[in-house]
Amino acid sequence: MPLDNAFPASGLRWLYVDFNSYFASVEQQMRPELRGKPIAVVPVETDATCAIAASYEAKAFGIKTGTPIWEAKKICPGIICVLAQHERYVEYHHRILEEVDHHIPVTAVCSIDEVACRLMDNETSVERATAIAHSIKRGLAKNVGEYVRCSVGIAQNRYLAKVATDLQKPDGLTLLRPGDLPERLFSLKLRDLPGIGRNMERRLDMAGIRDMRALMALDAQHMRKAWGSVWGERMWHLLRGADLPEEETSRRTVGHSHVLAPEMREPAKAKYVARRLTLKAASRLRRMEYYAGALSLSARIENGARLEGGMRCYRAQDSMTFLHLLDKLWDGLMREARGARIKKVSITLHELVPANGLQPELFDALPDSDMLERAKSEKISRALDKINHRFGRDSVSVGMLPSQGRSFSGTKIAFTRIPDVEEFLE
Repeated sequence: MPLDNAFPASGLRWLYVDFNSYFASVEQQMRPELRGKPIAVVPVETDATCAIAASYEAKAFGIKTGTPIWEAKKICPGIICVLAQHERYVEYHHRILEEVDHHIPVTAVCSIDEVACRLMDNETSVERATAIAHSIKRGLAKNVGEYVRCSVGIAQNRYLAKVATDLQKPDGLTLLRPGDLPERLFSLKLRDLPGIGRNMERRLDMAGIRDMRALMALDAQHMRKAWGSVWGERMWHLLRGADLPEEETSRRTVGHSHVLAPEMREPAKAKYVARRLTLKAASRLRRMEYYAGALSLSARIENGARLEGGMRCYRAQDSMTFLHLLDKLWDGLMREARGARIKKVSITLHELVPANGLQPELFDALPDSDMLERAKSEKISRALDKINHRFGRDSVSVGMLPSQGRSFSGTKIAFTRIPDVEEFLE
């Protein structure tokens, strides 16, 4: 048989796995008493916070990610709030990757709860691709847990395969074949498409584009104009099945943020949170072997206003340099806050340069930094990293008692970034 005819030409090239209500599902897998019940996973134990995940039983009441807990309790009095265990979610994530890889190689880890797999030539038939999807589901149920369910999408490109996972949840399996387009997409809302958020939806609405039919009626040029960037034209091709190469990205920042519990919102206590987040970001920077040339601080006060500031420095990775910048920024922002309580703090290190990309210095001292002192500070910072890795996070800290950091120093997961296991020790 000629090679060209050896496998049916289905047009299918990607298989996408999206785990349903991931944090809540992991909690139900670990704790049988939570199964079948409405639960909300929360970052802190207070009614003032929001749900960061909701079980399907909670979603049936309209509770979703971002729902305030006080509101969730009003519409579902029986809801159970569970404090997030981010380290366990990362553990399950790696177990999931190992299991999926037994059935098909994982091409890309897209988030903590999503993976994409490129189908080989002998896997692109409808029958074979469907068999792989069912095999993944059975393997996950057997080796990871029957409550860690997923929806699988199969399509011509990675983007449409992800879209397909939303067409049937929970525990779905959806194929988007070339002949299904564009009609199969018409049931979706614009916000269902990756890349269309609240602001983009508003922009499209102002242009008279309010549903999928209107969007799909645009040509590539008008899609680009509607988006105001080349991404609109890229979307036009993706929605029609083009298997475009993924755009390469490079690391640009390292940062952490934290929503403060009510008892930590006075400015003096909030500063401890900012210092701890700075130490954590600096430790991560060293482990990744990067230097940073700027630090930015953002503080959101309880009335919703946001205060922001930033400072640059000569490239650094030691904790003391960044703490010094933080102290200056904090004083300025707190003058603006005028004693207001701080609800959220974010620290970000910018202008990253890999350590192996640094140029040698011609002088031991520069106008704004003493390189000999900087080198000493780096050695001390790395020594503290080793102690904390060996004896546990916050065994030793800088400028604060270890006990002052333990209530808010744990690593949190953003769905687009999976922490390394080492990060839970920083």
